[in-house]
Amino acid sequence: MRWNLRMKAAEAGIWQATQMRRRLAEAGLEISAGKMSMLWSRTPTTIRLDDLEVLCAVLDCTPCDLLVPSGLPAARPEQPPARTADRDPAPRGARDIVPKPGRPRTAPPL
Repeated sequence: MRWNLRMKAAEAGIWQATQMRRRLAEAGLEISAGKMSMLWSRTPTTIRLDDLEVLCAVLDCTPCDLLVPSGLPAARPEQPPARTADRDPAPRGARDIVPKPGRPRTAPPL
């Protein structure tokens, strides 16, 4: 995904992060200078939906305008092979689990 905040802000006549922060505050969203700088200069790893809603209201856009697909296929995590009945019922070493010494604990499930 590509973060398109600066382009949408420019289309709305907002050229600086401080202007954007002021507009967000007017709309009821108080953002720290550090968080605004991060949103302005980088693609955020996370964003609250409430914050995204206010950003879209201020910029008169939709989340699809701010989060644009990069065109590259997303990497999918590799799935472990499915366990079948003809394989071992448990992975190797799973039966060798021993509780830590100290308070008595129940044994792990088999």
